[in-house]
Amino acid sequence: MRGQKLNRLARMMALTLALLCLFTIGAGVAIAHLLPARLALFEMPSISGTSHVAAEKTLHSVTDPGNGGDPTRSPAPAAVSAELSALIGTGRLGQQVGALVINYSTGHVLYALNPDGGFTPASTTKVATAVAAIDKLGPSARFSTTVRLTTDGHGIVLVGGGDPTLSADRYPAGFYPQPASLVALAAQTAHALRAKGINSVRLNYDNTLFTGPTLALGWPDFGSPDNYISSGNVAPITGLEVDQGRLTSAGRPQDADVSTNPLPRSLTPGLDAATAFARFLRKDGITVGNTPAQARSGSGGSAASGGQVIATVKSATLAQIVQWMLEESNNVIAETLARHVAIATGRPATFAEAGQAVMAVDAKLGVHGIDLHDGSGLSPLDLISPRALVKLVELAAGSEQLPGLRSVITGLPVAGFSGTLGRGSFFGPFGAAALGTVRAKTGNLTGVATMAGLAYARDGALLAFAFMGNGIGKKLGLEPESTLSELATVLAGCGCR
Repeated sequence: MRGQKLNRLARMMALTLALLCLFTIGAGVAIAHLLPARLALFEMPSISGTSHVAAEKTLHSVTDPGNGGDPTRSPAPAAVSAELSALIGTGRLGQQVGALVINYSTGHVLYALNPDGGFTPASTTKVATAVAAIDKLGPSARFSTTVRLTTDGHGIVLVGGGDPTLSADRYPAGFYPQPASLVALAAQTAHALRAKGINSVRLNYDNTLFTGPTLALGWPDFGSPDNYISSGNVAPITGLEVDQGRLTSAGRPQDADVSTNPLPRSLTPGLDAATAFARFLRKDGITVGNTPAQARSGSGGSAASGGQVIATVKSATLAQIVQWMLEESNNVIAETLARHVAIATGRPATFAEAGQAVMAVDAKLGVHGIDLHDGSGLSPLDLISPRALVKLVELAAGSEQLPGLRSVITGLPVAGFSGTLGRGSFFGPFGAAALGTVRAKTGNLTGVATMAGLAYARDGALLAFAFMGNGIGKKLGLEPESTLSELATVLAGCGCR
């Protein structure tokens, strides 16, 4: 009797599982018919232990002849203009508006409004900085933070190499890319010192890689309620800093990438880094017999005196740092990279010269219509034309001569999913057509809202675009940012014939 019950139960379980499988398969087929055709172009990411296959050097539209498509299936300029003009004509992008939309594959202009005018770009400036940095320094470049033994053998100097992502302690394990850390550098240093029989040192720091004023031209002065440093938007740009100058409420380095931290940034990033480094050294058993100070040129504690390097940590690659910068619109990273471009072009590492350096490198790539006073776009005096932004996007998306620039594209936020285009951003909401198919850099300052990037249109065309609104009144609130999202959605949903 018991055996019969067990057999009956087994048959019932088998039947239930069979019905469940049939239901799952049927539901999958039904959903597949409901999904937009463009989603078939996407593949889920996977992790492989094999070597990486190089990515294509050029992006293609679905209609590109090289992709097996029909090049005549391009949106018609009149149809695109009609849809975009209706939105721009509402006045929600302010008193001065510039725009340019091109078919990436053909180069045909689909819409243009003041494309060569100079507009305050806000954070879309970071695209110009990213392109210049990768072109001049290379995508695999890394920035080193080192420790030197002083020539008298009684001290060490912590030398800043301009790593904008250096952390004090380690970041959470799930963060990518993991930045270089002072805690790791301290462990190396302690090991090297003990190997030399040294257990007690003086510690100073060298923070002289960058020079110039603390504020760029056009930045609000200290004491102003919208000062960028006191409002938590940026820190003083120095060769040695940790956690981009972000502090906890206790005044210590944050040791996490929380871009929404509203607390004032550190005014002494070099000293903060050296103080944290001294704390880690003590934990590793090395006595630090002084309060760290800036190493003076010509003194026994100067890094410039040629002491032996005993420890080094290196940043993530520049390509990874650029992606980090673009996704969260990180101002400290942008300003630091611009200064590295200045150094690489033989200029002083100041705000003004960094802006000039970025302009010069981009001009050599054929991009004109850029006038910068900083590298992040925080200065309202910066000017970029819509044509320049579109040209930068084109270069990054498809230059076979400059494949390293692809990290500029992969770093752009994705509509509805990541960075400044992710959920909760005031650049939105996006329509369904734009979700996952628009990549763009955003920008906003008082009176300014901008967006530049790429959109896969519904008909398969790949469109490069820039929309720039200036002279925006306060009464519009967040309507300009929402309007930019609507414009991008129009492009993504375009079957414009």
